Amino acid sequence: MTRTLFHNGIVWTGTGTTADALSVQDGQIEALGAEALARTPDEVVDLQGGLLLPAFGDGHCHPDHAGFETMGPQVRGLGSVEEIVEEVRRYAGAHPEAEWIIGAGYDATVTPGGVFDARWLDAAVPDRPVALRAWDYHTLWCNTQAMTRAGLDATTADTARGAYARRADGELLGTMYEWDAVDAVLGAAPARTTADLVRALRLATEAYAAAGVTWIQDAWVEHRSVEGYLEASRRGLLATRVNLGLRADPERWRDQLAEFAADRDRVRALRDDRLSANTVKFFLDGILENRTASLLAPYSDDPCTRGMPIWPYEELLEALTAVDAMGLQAHLHAIGDAGVRTALDAIEHVTRVNGPRDRRPVIAHVQVLDEADLPRFAELGVIANVQPLWARIDPAMTELTIPRIGGERAGRQYLVGSLLRAGAHVAFGSDWPVSDHRPLAGLPVAVTRENAEREPAGGWLPEERLTFDDALSAYTAGVAYQAFAERKRGSLIPGKAADLVWLDGDVRQLDPHDIAGRSAVLGTWMAGTRTFRSCDI
Repeated sequence: MTRTLFHNGIVWTGTGTTADALSVQDGQIEALGAEALARTPDEVVDLQGGLLLPAFGDGHCHPDHAGFETMGPQVRGLGSVEEIVEEVRRYAGAHPEAEWIIGAGYDATVTPGGVFDARWLDAAVPDRPVALRAWDYHTLWCNTQAMTRAGLDATTADTARGAYARRADGELLGTMYEWDAVDAVLGAAPARTTADLVRALRLATEAYAAAGVTWIQDAWVEHRSVEGYLEASRRGLLATRVNLGLRADPERWRDQLAEFAADRDRVRALRDDRLSANTVKFFLDGILENRTASLLAPYSDDPCTRGMPIWPYEELLEALTAVDAMGLQAHLHAIGDAGVRTALDAIEHVTRVNGPRDRRPVIAHVQVLDEADLPRFAELGVIANVQPLWARIDPAMTELTIPRIGGERAGRQYLVGSLLRAGAHVAFGSDWPVSDHRPLAGLPVAVTRENAEREPAGGWLPEERLTFDDALSAYTAGVAYQAFAERKRGSLIPGKAADLVWLDGDVRQLDPHDIAGRSAVLGTWMAGTRTFRSCDI
């Protein structure tokens, strides 16, 4: 048996108490405080005055997308169309073997209304298809070659689940919105190989380990991608635990039920604690920035639309009921207030039809929430998975979101404090690569509701700010509860798994705006095994 002692720092247990030491034996927390110090260790970790916490979790992310972003054109964070096009030109020149140039993460706010022209990419790469997802992953910008390869032209019609930006003469502009339109382009591109997926997953989970994270919810897994996860597991390349959220397709969900069962069984057969497949993902609507999130009332800047519901309601009820009957957890993307209400109504239906059980359904994002629906989260046992980084004023909010929905609905966004006060379970996620995966980046926004410029002073919707302890709990115990693992992880109690993160200082004592820049993860442990060691120690 191997015993490790952590001492000379602050141990935040997540139970309302702190200690000055913690001992771990064979992957489990053994003792705290004086009792830990009384044990004879095989290894000693000097915390150097830092903070030891339960390891963080991420209850909603897309690690394969994040890994692929690092492998393609580096367009995220670029501040103009010219910079994006130049990076695509550079990448294409460096990869003459690539049949398609595929990337993601461009900033939709660098053009008016987030609309991009194929001809801008044509100027850089006229002879090969180029397809770039926007930072929201609900929008695509491509060049003329990509549209040609996909067989798209002025006669291509919008669908109930996809739309195309057009020129004045009806020709396609090169910007596509949502499933059918985006998939029409990407479906013509060569499929990612299993080797590529394994590499992406290794890169992404290693980044999570460096951020102090030991469990993540992949919230968008296609059937063809499961083999990549299985291979990464077989090769020991997953640096975090991952639960797969298998995407339900409204057009073929009945056929998918057998796939879901088979994929769950294949994952279970590996007997790898780092990999599970217990969840099914339902996209109920799109996003506000391109007017595809589903709203109860029309968009303020387009009274002819209330958004783009992804599922016919009766089909959603039938599919969700069938998935629940299989014992799988539902994870529902809902951005608009109508999307959130639809999710709650569907969960209520499933509970009535299938009867009580510990199902822990998740509604992810919960961006705009009608106050009448606020108490229903606790009443129905629904977990609100919220992205704290989004609860701030930034260019996307001021230039796209608020003009779309108007002032009244803008004041009903990300009601995290209200959800907690109403008794709901809240778990934090990042939606990485849509936004930063590091909990130390999201924590300041959760407790201040201010942006990096400290605006607005006192916070945007200040009543929705969280205390440090509540924000840390949403990243730890909240995510553990979402994972059905609160008896195993999420707090530092003897008998629980030693999932730990060591920070170089007590973030609770810092100016919140200094956390991301002045705090560092020095070490991460998963069940007592170190998955990250900082070069600074």
